[in-house]
Amino acid sequence: MMTRARRQHGFTLVEAIVVIVITGILGAIVATFLRLPVQNYVDSAGRAELADAADTAVRRMVRDIRLALPNTVRVSGNAIEFVPTKTGGRYLAAEDALVPANNPAGDHLNFVDPADLTFRVLGPLQDGPQRIAAGDMVVVNNLMISGEASNVYAAVPTNRAEVAGVDAASKVITLKANPFATQNPPLAHPMHRFQVTGQPVTYSCANGVLSRHANYGFNAAQNSFPSASPSILATNVEACEFSYNLIGTRAALVRLTLTLRRPDGRDGAIRMTQQVHVDNNP
Repeated sequence: MMTRARRQHGFTLVEAIVVIVITGILGAIVATFLRLPVQNYVDSAGRAELADAADTAVRRMVRDIRLALPNTVRVSGNAIEFVPTKTGGRYLAAEDALVPANNPAGDHLNFVDPADLTFRVLGPLQDGPQRIAAGDMVVVNNLMISGEASNVYAAVPTNRAEVAGVDAASKVITLKANPFATQNPPLAHPMHRFQVTGQPVTYSCANGVLSRHANYGFNAAQNSFPSASPSILATNVEACEFSYNLIGTRAALVRLTLTLRRPDGRDGAIRMTQQVHVDNNP
């Protein structure tokens, strides 16, 4: 008895190729419709990221510059430098009435004797971040950002003294040296006020990076890149512009412009501008 062979079922090669071609065509159509929305989403996310980075960087610069010691903001190309203040107060002057009258010498800030290294602060001493500590700078009557007189940046400063120690109980500050007594003529503050600062700060743009430089010391001439290892504030920087314009003799306006662009540049640049009022009244 003969057995009938079973019929085989399946796809032919031609049918498989047709299915692959149709699937590819459908995939291309779907990709064409989805590509633009997806690209728009990616570009929007990239611009939002750039905008956030620019806003954070500009806000940080504004916050620092608002604390600038009077007459210390200076701009050179893509760099801006200033000396941030920490706190301030009123010093006991020689003409102030002493209570009791036989207070020991050294209580007042001496503009005559360079060997007198101590002075008393009138009013409370601040605590916390504003606490005066060794290494801080006491500045009196900073009037200029160039030259040698009344210039905190001067090569041999006569209005800046480093703090050696603070006696919080008696509110007496001891200086490492007394340059105020070397001024000729003496340039005491008319209201007997002093300010306490740290070291200068510089913001500069180079090689697509916005950097913050600190703790590099005082330089008579401005250096656009004063430290070897600055803090990075923003990347993808296409350009930055700083300007400093005097308003009379007691104030100035600082203009900050920061432009960021992603490496592919497809979604355009983000440009942010901010103006900062600077008080130049020492």
